[in-house]
Amino acid sequence: MTAPLRAREPITVPVALGDRAYDIVIGRGIAATLGQTIAKLRAGARTVIVTDENVASHHLAAAEAALKQAGVASSRIVVAPGEGSKNIPTFERVCEEIIGARIERGDLAIALGGGVIGDLAGFAASCVRRGIDFVQVPTTLLAQVDSSVGGKTGINSRHGKNLIGAFHQPVLVLADTALLDTLPPREFRAGYAEVAKYGLLGDAGFFAWLEQNWRDMFAGGPAREHAIAVCCRAKAAIVARDERETGERALLNLGHTFGHALEAGCGFSQRLLHGEAVALGMVMAFDYSARKGLCSAADAARARAHLAAVGLPTHVREVPGGVPGVDALMGLIAQDKKVKRGALTFILVRGIGQAFIESNVDPADVRAFLTDAVA
Repeated sequence: MTAPLRAREPITVPVALGDRAYDIVIGRGIAATLGQTIAKLRAGARTVIVTDENVASHHLAAAEAALKQAGVASSRIVVAPGEGSKNIPTFERVCEEIIGARIERGDLAIALGGGVIGDLAGFAASCVRRGIDFVQVPTTLLAQVDSSVGGKTGINSRHGKNLIGAFHQPVLVLADTALLDTLPPREFRAGYAEVAKYGLLGDAGFFAWLEQNWRDMFAGGPAREHAIAVCCRAKAAIVARDERETGERALLNLGHTFGHALEAGCGFSQRLLHGEAVALGMVMAFDYSARKGLCSAADAARARAHLAAVGLPTHVREVPGGVPGVDALMGLIAQDKKVKRGALTFILVRGIGQAFIESNVDPADVRAFLTDAVA
């Protein structure tokens, strides 16, 4: 793993998808260039900014000012913060307001926010007028390293997370690392789970680097841009090879099968944030793999220790109010998007940086493991 970049120059990571290729631009303070960038990207286009109340209080005025200064017309749609906005009524409202703002096919939607806003605005953009282009301006660590890249958009169903949606690639991702300075510590930690995921699933060297450098990343030092760029390069490479998750892209779901079940079981509430659920899910994936003799107990312990060191939950007993029973969790796992003809598929590991896709996982084995884990 290379040392972190010392210069704070913007880093560009290309996502190679042919005629739908786009860039991820990562840097400190680059949100100020939003208007100039969009004016060059789509001359004469109108824009609509989709954001939430929390992000709006910190960043909406600056985004609108940057657009106005570059002569780019904009309107705004502000929704309630949190996972609860990823539902059909809010999706319908966003679609109607985009249409009401007279946004045409040649115009742009701008997703200004975290993963919820990116998923919601991206899905609305995929549907309005049978598809308009959109730009991601992710304001959380989780969104900058994961959800803003790769074109997965969607909302939640009462049956589970992200079960209604579409693949719709952005035309640009503008990741300003300075925006992360306004995040509450808990939100930043939750996003870090997705950073650690990239090391745990396929880059042991990066994981070792994180063990040594995570404090500088949290403090906003040069390690922040470096780590985000490493994650984005890894995801961009996988997305370019498997855009619609027919194969190896499923590896990016390490920890998500257990994690999504826990998150849904907690009602998509503040009791358990998405990144916290992913952290728990990754620990469970390592523990389950060790239980099956696929990886060493030492590697499972190392993964748990690092996530615990940064302040993430690593045991279900740490979830306020507890988690659902085994029957409820098994029911939610059965709705996972990787299920094929009723057969369970998990992302398991042979060690740090050695994730693989395991199909036809025995539900009885999973039930027994969950029984012990929940107990």
